[in-house]
Amino acid sequence: MKILVLILVLALTSFSSSAQSSWKKNKQKISHAQGTLFGYWGYNRSAYTKSDMRFVGPGYDFTLAGAKAHDNPSAELKTYFDITTLTVPQFSARIGYYIKNHWAVSFGYDHMKYIFQDKNEVLLSGEIDPGVDPVTNWSGIYDAVPIVTDRNTFHYENSDGLNYLRFEFMRTDRLLVTGAKDQFVITSNLSAGAGALLSFNDFNFAGTHSWRTISMSGYGVSGHAALRFEFFRHVFIQTKFGGGFNHQVRVRTRPNDPSSFARHAYGYGSFDTTLGFLLYIRPKNGCDSCPIW
Repeated sequence: MKILVLILVLALTSFSSSAQSSWKKNKQKISHAQGTLFGYWGYNRSAYTKSDMRFVGPGYDFTLAGAKAHDNPSAELKTYFDITTLTVPQFSARIGYYIKNHWAVSFGYDHMKYIFQDKNEVLLSGEIDPGVDPVTNWSGIYDAVPIVTDRNTFHYENSDGLNYLRFEFMRTDRLLVTGAKDQFVITSNLSAGAGALLSFNDFNFAGTHSWRTISMSGYGVSGHAALRFEFFRHVFIQTKFGGGFNHQVRVRTRPNDPSSFARHAYGYGSFDTTLGFLLYIRPKNGCDSCPIW
């Protein structure tokens, strides 16, 4: 009888300890748990594949095949830290929410820049009516004629923004947990996204330079892989690599002429570093859904 009582006491003690441990574990602030809100801000770099750029307007419809482009990071370091110029460089911003453990949805804004390369060696095809372009004297019918562009007479860029506004679906997993009470965590984040391209276009052609012509110019799809370094459960630094496909179906090139536009499709790769936050607004824990700050 004494043996049975001893076994029962040990069993109850073990069960109580296990239950308390489980309750405490459920109350922990886990960044990838359902109910976690996150957001970040940082800066990006991007690289683009060649593209065949078609330009259409009054008296011209031509294509520049094999066009190269590059991004345009800010040269001065202070631009990245001055509150009045935070949005001038190429930035990335995002806010999201974990709808299930490990799975989050988010919406964000990648402010990239697309600059048509000067001295671009391209193939010109299409038709330009006589007198349309007295500056470069591109007139006539062309069929894959090699030319080298000059920024002073022909230029195209989205420097005020090739803005990728996208929704994203993300999977998060813990890779490393260290420190007292899990104060330092490394997670992997794999995501896929799609969204619209908002363009602020500058275009110099036929002796006319147009600035900041705004248009919803197309769409993009992309995939991303990131490492998130979490500190004290509420702050993180993230590095992310991405790549995707942009199709700018109709980039308006003249502010007062809807019939003037550019069109092209291209791939891109990107890298960004961001600083973010984690808020546990509706975690599943010992009190069901009470907030844990």
